[in-house]
Amino acid sequence: MDEVTVHSPATVSNVVCGFDCLGFALAEPFDLITVRRIEQPTIRIINRDDYGLPTEPSKNVAGVALLAMLQVMEASFGFEVEITKGIKPGSGIGSSSASSCGAVAAANHLLGNPFTKAELVGFAMEGEKLASGAKHADNVAPCIFGGFTLVRSLDPLDIVSLTYPQLFATVIHPQIEIKTSEARAILPTSVPLADAVRNWSNLGAFVAGLVNRDYELISKSMVDVIVEPARSPLITNFDEVKAAGIGAGALGGGISGSGPSIFMISSSLETAQAVRRAMKEVYSSTGIEFNLYVSGIEREGVRIV
Repeated sequence: MDEVTVHSPATVSNVVCGFDCLGFALAEPFDLITVRRIEQPTIRIINRDDYGLPTEPSKNVAGVALLAMLQVMEASFGFEVEITKGIKPGSGIGSSSASSCGAVAAANHLLGNPFTKAELVGFAMEGEKLASGAKHADNVAPCIFGGFTLVRSLDPLDIVSLTYPQLFATVIHPQIEIKTSEARAILPTSVPLADAVRNWSNLGAFVAGLVNRDYELISKSMVDVIVEPARSPLITNFDEVKAAGIGAGALGGGISGSGPSIFMISSSLETAQAVRRAMKEVYSSTGIEFNLYVSGIEREGVRIV
């Protein structure tokens, strides 16, 4: 094959009670990424959007991820990467992970799939480190694997794909900037044991709710007493938007990643659309521009177009 184009999905990470370990893939929005093999042992990046992202490989998340792959292969060739971003950088719905995952997954297809999905996650984590200053996999794991994933361990890397019932996500992306590195810097460095136990309990119950298709348990478990209280003041009208979503029938929701996007999960498309209307009504009063998405769960993750 001369080139491969992939559809690389947005993702929601943390999912309220699963900080840095739980995430799921959205059917939309997504990036389109084309990778071509070139003779020179380098990475060449072409951006097909207006976001002005770096084209120097060491400063671009897709470039860093591909360089990690080439280093493992001790390759004498390189890749040209053409990126059309449908996920706005800094949105909190996995823009950096979509680029890094799409690049390494496309390159892997081009080479005949020598690497496992878990190994691709490892390469993509290098891009996450560049973007946020820390290696984490709660975005890249669902982007590669699809659906809901739980990152049990980073060293060694251990990713658990979870079964889940029919779910739909409503996401509002306020057009404000929250840098991931800054959002991580405000998190508490220590927490009371009682709060930690409450979050562990909710995470376990949430996973059980997914596996058992128990919507009531999913709803009751979407509570975070550690990260959300620290980050929610960064997002205008967060509490009002969340309350409106739940009032419209959502099972629950919270901050997507480090923000500023807010997500809500519903058990039906009809409810997700009602949640969209409720969130729109609340945010329209702020004077802040925003984007709204209603999406199913992307089951495949990164896939060839």
